Amino acid sequence: MGLLTFSRGGVHPPENKISAGKKIEPAGLPEQVVIPVTQHLGAPSKVLVNKGDEVMTGQLIAEAEGFVSTNIHSSVTGKVLKVDKFPDASGYKKMAVQIQVEEDQWEAGIDTSDDLLTNIDGTAEEIRNKILGGGIVGLGGATFPSHVKLMTPKGKKAEYLLINGVECEPYLTADHALMMEKSARLVVGIRILMKGLGVEKAIIGIENNKPDAIEVMTNATASEDGIQVQGLKVKYPQGGEKQLVQALLNREVPSGGLPIDVGVVVFNVGTAYASYLAVQKNRPLIERVVTVTGKSVANPSNFLTRIGTPASFLIEKAGGLPDDTAKVINGGPMMGKAVAKIDIPIVKGSSGILLLRENEALRNPVQPCIRCTKCVGVCPMGLEPYLLMTQAEKGMWEPLERDHVMDCIECGSCSYTCPSSRPLLDYIRLGKAEVGKIMRSRKAV
Repeated sequence: MGLLTFSRGGVHPPENKISAGKKIEPAGLPEQVVIPVTQHLGAPSKVLVNKGDEVMTGQLIAEAEGFVSTNIHSSVTGKVLKVDKFPDASGYKKMAVQIQVEEDQWEAGIDTSDDLLTNIDGTAEEIRNKILGGGIVGLGGATFPSHVKLMTPKGKKAEYLLINGVECEPYLTADHALMMEKSARLVVGIRILMKGLGVEKAIIGIENNKPDAIEVMTNATASEDGIQVQGLKVKYPQGGEKQLVQALLNREVPSGGLPIDVGVVVFNVGTAYASYLAVQKNRPLIERVVTVTGKSVANPSNFLTRIGTPASFLIEKAGGLPDDTAKVINGGPMMGKAVAKIDIPIVKGSSGILLLRENEALRNPVQPCIRCTKCVGVCPMGLEPYLLMTQAEKGMWEPLERDHVMDCIECGSCSYTCPSSRPLLDYIRLGKAEVGKIMRSRKAV
């Protein structure tokens, strides 16, 4: 099996997969959960419950509002304490439903058994409706509503389904654990997505630092026509959609385009598993695997976690907050963001909680750019990060748009490699936000 990779840029930071090999462990139920109604790209969901209402596990509590939106379900049984704004991982207050947790009782019609169901009934449209109904979104971090990705735009044709089992972000092992323990169900989930898209071919991409996952998934797909497993060279950010498309198919997604523009749709392994549960078990997306890790963490773990659980609850489950913790990251060290409080709720896009020690979290003093162009060499999108940072710093929004700032996938390779410790990604994110506003306002006219 040859090792493929993308051709432009990329880095290889220390992998630090400390929790690799740890079994998925149920986190249990906290005393309260806070479930935001915006856990996805697109319009916030419309809240259906009020203070004082009794809800059951799996019950719909907020419904999709618009085409690019999705459903939100209660992850617990209990009483609604508040429907109000609560801080999320960004620190901003967002509308959410707070629930006091009681004894776990699931909504009628949801199959909670672990029985493997392999027969896939229903048409492509019925599959899409079940995935919409289950509130399934991209679990690789983008959180784009999955039912929308299954609806091929007019004039486009999907030829391949790519399944992202790369998990190239350092420290995180949630997807790895899922492939090791839920391979048969993942394969059914992939078949469901293939049927929903109307494609005959699927490729599962896994980096070569997970040989056990490659072996398990290869065995699980041995008798499956149209599904293959492909090992990939270890290189960050191979899990980016456009990088994965090039690595596996040698197709180049155009600037400003999407994988469907070259006949491809990409889903994360977590999304495939959630799709299996939604279609075969009528089980909505109310829990996911979350890695809690760090070099000083007593028990780095992969927890099966109910949506809305405070991150602090998981940290305690992993042995508590180490004394030398200087920064808590929502996600991994490359693309994750530091949080101000550790009681932020776990949401659908939460892949990990990383506790960094002071010597790891400390930023070096910012020095002047020496025009070494290392940031250009590692950018997987072929951009000029040093230039984009300067333009964002000076508020030069038109040149930023012209120089394709919106193509940035925010992988952080530029900041990682900069010898002058310049906050390249910080300013590029600022620039993307401002240019995005300008583009949206232009479309609204």
